[in-house]
Amino acid sequence: MATAQTQLPEPPITAPSPVSASRGNVAVQLDKVLKRFGDAIALHEVSLKIQEGEFVTLLGPSGCGKTTLLNLMAGFAEADNGEIFIGGELVTATPPYQREIGIVFQNYALFPHMSVAKNVGYGLRMRGVPKAEITQRVEQALALVKLQGYGERKPRELSGGQQQRVALARALVIRPKVLLLDEPFSALDKNLRLSMQIELKDIQRKLGVTTVFVTHDQSEALSMSDRVVVMSAGHVRQIGTPDAIYRRPQDPFVAGFVGDVNILPGRYVSRDESACLALGDSILRLPAERVQADVGARVDLYVRPENIRMGALGPDTLLSATVVTHVFQGDHVDIHLDVPALGQTRLFVRQSGLQALSRWPVGAVAGLSFDAEGVCAFAAQAPSTP
Repeated sequence: MATAQTQLPEPPITAPSPVSASRGNVAVQLDKVLKRFGDAIALHEVSLKIQEGEFVTLLGPSGCGKTTLLNLMAGFAEADNGEIFIGGELVTATPPYQREIGIVFQNYALFPHMSVAKNVGYGLRMRGVPKAEITQRVEQALALVKLQGYGERKPRELSGGQQQRVALARALVIRPKVLLLDEPFSALDKNLRLSMQIELKDIQRKLGVTTVFVTHDQSEALSMSDRVVVMSAGHVRQIGTPDAIYRRPQDPFVAGFVGDVNILPGRYVSRDESACLALGDSILRLPAERVQADVGARVDLYVRPENIRMGALGPDTLLSATVVTHVFQGDHVDIHLDVPALGQTRLFVRQSGLQALSRWPVGAVAGLSFDAEGVCAFAAQAPSTP
């Protein structure tokens, strides 16, 4: 292909482009994308913009539409309505091989009869890249994923983590505009998964490649992402930084799905400079913007376990609780409590240090107070007794 051979050589795979580093342009844009499977709607007019160089995670439970959304970006599925842009170009009807995307599947999808080098170079051969350049770029890609010297091995001779690296190298060697990752770590054990998360984020920062990552693992989403897109039942529920998603959830689904949380029944009593919520026989004051309900309504109060303080009963006590059990988690202890003022509701508190086990034995009575930073409230989803 003479035209391809006359182009100027591209920069090495390890060099991020200045445009990607600046994040000044939109790399992926979806405008009111709708997808049906039969009579079921898998995606409800989803709109999303992803900046160049950004690492965005699609997070949600199984069946929420996150993989469908990724497949639409890749071109493996067709939207029933709406438009998709990559690099500013309309690609809604463009086939996958013309979209300049790299993708890593959950099962890696390596060719078992090909060597590692041939697997990595497959996309370059399909694009008619000269053989000498393929050899150079494959070597660079394998070095990037720390697999120098593995080029002649077959996939069956590699561990799961090494196969995952080969799949990543194959996706990156074509220098994609966008890298798509569909739960690539799900088959790895915990320690290897954590290691690969760090390596992937390091590679993504080094290259400046726009990355869209699909996972149902909240810790992956919160630790790796520039922004998180939380999805449920084909809808985007919230888009924001990991900190905003965790600390400022915008609806009950996000508040209950992301991270560990206690859900306590209460009532929105009044509002002046702040919102006043009745919790048992006590009143909790919160910034008004943290409460999404009408005055007088029953509310569900979402409280992070690390934002509950335990101490002796006293004037600052919001609730009285009895220790029921401990769950030792190595670096912290989850203390489960019965709270008589809240009826059958049980909550748990997260405390660091082994001293929590001896300080709060089973049967001990503690006074609880809340750090407002970890509290929000929404109109109750079902009848409850405050």
